[in-house]
Amino acid sequence: MKEAVELFFFPALGMGHLLSAVEIAELLIHRDHHISITIFILTPPFDLKITSFIQSQTPERRLKFVTLPLDDSISIDPTNIPAPSMIPIDSFKPRVRECVKETIRSVRLGGFVIDMFSTAMVDVADEFGVPTYVFYTSGAAVLGFLLHMQRISLEGFRGCERDLNIPTYVNPYPAKLFPSSLLDKHGFTMFLSMSERISATKGVIVNTFLELESHAIKTLSHDPNSPPVYPVGPILNLSGPGEGSQRILEWLDEQPEGSVVFLCFGSEGYFPEEQVKEIAIALERSGQRFLWVLRRRPEKGSLIPGEYTNPKEVLPDGFLERMQGVGKVIGWAPQVAILSHPGVGGFVSHCGWNSTLESIWFGKPIAAWPIAAEQQANAFEIVKEIGIGVDLKMDYKRDFKDATKFSEMVRAEEIERGIRSVMDPLNPIRLKAKEMSDKSRSAIVEGGSSYTYVGRFIQDVFSNIN
Repeated sequence: MKEAVELFFFPALGMGHLLSAVEIAELLIHRDHHISITIFILTPPFDLKITSFIQSQTPERRLKFVTLPLDDSISIDPTNIPAPSMIPIDSFKPRVRECVKETIRSVRLGGFVIDMFSTAMVDVADEFGVPTYVFYTSGAAVLGFLLHMQRISLEGFRGCERDLNIPTYVNPYPAKLFPSSLLDKHGFTMFLSMSERISATKGVIVNTFLELESHAIKTLSHDPNSPPVYPVGPILNLSGPGEGSQRILEWLDEQPEGSVVFLCFGSEGYFPEEQVKEIAIALERSGQRFLWVLRRRPEKGSLIPGEYTNPKEVLPDGFLERMQGVGKVIGWAPQVAILSHPGVGGFVSHCGWNSTLESIWFGKPIAAWPIAAEQQANAFEIVKEIGIGVDLKMDYKRDFKDATKFSEMVRAEEIERGIRSVMDPLNPIRLKAKEMSDKSRSAIVEGGSSYTYVGRFIQDVFSNIN
């Protein structure tokens, strides 16, 4: 008889990581009733909307949440945290050890499922002799980039002006698209450590699907230095539009099919005021109908950009009046509901992986304008490898250490060109986006590639228990 097991999940700080972890956890417990999951959630002393998210979840008997408050003795400046990696994970180890001891009294512990930013938890798993798996919230090609770091030095990244041959990409990877974190000594050392620890785990669950990244997945599968890879995506949160979305959707209902370009840059996306004006000029010149999510830089005490009380203060004089009926500027967006709407024809995006998968699911082509993290690598894949997007400004970057600094100004002419291209009804990326949308939906149903990989992962979890 099959024995019940418990898995411990450790998502990184940030809603994008947490949402994906919850979705894959729910998928696993619904696929096999012998699995229970506890999700450990880091709760820093500043607002990331995590508490309200947990409270909104429908209770599941085999899915629990355990919050891990940050130790009071650890001082963190919430205005100066460029990445989840800056949270000292080691401080949570004593609490996790207690939970492990309590759990193994009543149920078999099947393993830890960690985020790439939670690799310190491997030490605790090793103490108790349980396997560690990684849930990688980006794509397989970027995972290959991370693992490839073990074969190149920091000087190799910093001094490289030529393209790199990274095995998980078909095309040479441009030096100008290296994430800014890898050009920083601390950042490089941190990600190299992650790479080495991920290589030593029992497997990596990747939020992607075989048909989307077939080259990368096959490359990793044949790499002796890579652990087994399980492409189980797309893992998406497709819940309802939420409060405050009615007016937005009603406005979209009034627009012709495929006529609106949607601009949204993620939960942490914002631009300097000068850049905001260039976007506005580009939209007006393009003559395109638009829905634009405009955010201002975070206030002290928060990592999350806020809404402008009065957008007119950063927009060109008379812009909102002239665009009345043509476009809409909003401070928050029900992204899934908007991307699913037939009125939307294209997406100007920061190329975060969750947003990329949502765009693929609904068959919307992307104008790539990455900002931070691995988004430049995602943009390169979207445009050059998969062919579902256009290059608006792939090499745009926010500074790794100072989130108020950006690489350069993108002028209105470049933005307008990107908008026109992504909305061009004759652009072949539109057909490719629709084709990939169909494949994404086929992957997760019974008999599909991702459905099969989920089953394979579950089977390996039980096989790897000592």
